[in-house]
Amino acid sequence: MRVVRAKTAGFCPGVKRAVEMVYEQVRKNGGTKIYTYGPIIHNEEVVKDLRSKGVLVIEDEEGLDRVDEGIIVIRSHGVERRIYEKLKSKDLTIVDATCRFVKRIHDIVREESESGRFILIIGNPGHPEVIGIRGWAGERSAVVQNVEDVENFPINRGEKVCVVSQTTFNYNKFKDLVEIISKKSYDVNVVNTICNATKERQAEALDIARHADAMIVIGDKHSSNTQKLYEICERECKATYYIQTLDDLNLNQLRSVETVGITAGASTPNNIIEEVQNNVRIII
Repeated sequence: MRVVRAKTAGFCPGVKRAVEMVYEQVRKNGGTKIYTYGPIIHNEEVVKDLRSKGVLVIEDEEGLDRVDEGIIVIRSHGVERRIYEKLKSKDLTIVDATCRFVKRIHDIVREESESGRFILIIGNPGHPEVIGIRGWAGERSAVVQNVEDVENFPINRGEKVCVVSQTTFNYNKFKDLVEIISKKSYDVNVVNTICNATKERQAEALDIARHADAMIVIGDKHSSNTQKLYEICERECKATYYIQTLDDLNLNQLRSVETVGITAGASTPNNIIEEVQNNVRIII
């Protein structure tokens, strides 16, 4: 058996930075109440470890209303403008771990909205990153995530539109949706805001899956970018397994396989990837 591990598997720079910032606060401010607004990343193992060190997760605005002091870390997904202003109004020390690519989108949609453009966001409307982006885009904004959404979305032919994307959206799907949107209006400003790490990760996963007999995709079930990796790999390799940890993998399924590919989402710690890789090698 040959095991091929994606070079891009695991923490992206934005996630790595956010996680390190929380652990730094734990080291520097032991005894002080430390919170994250939402799970710092979509990975249960990391959140569980931080909880064991006293870091609490504020799940929503109602929970935020009950917090008046301490340190609060804004996760890599970012937050709405309204939430950011609310945090600043409290007696809290704010540590902003918003990914720089996400923060760039906040600036783009704010500026484009102020210039009079309608903001169209391509992404999952329920994802925290997209919710945050829309919170900086003003009232004249909407979210679309598939062909049906775009085809049914009413755009006046003369409407000035700015199109951005969730950073972890499938790049090829983004191009297809932009093509449809561009036919609906004469004045469309498209800004490709999918981060380079996402595009590289998806491209590498696609290439490995095309040549693998089985594919393992590692990541939290709530991770949007991991879900997209699974979709990409499953289309090329039917024997694709989506797992969170080694416990979710039936190694017996791989005993007659010649080549196994391994990739992982941007919120997957390296130790989990290595554990899976090492155990797959054992059955060779």
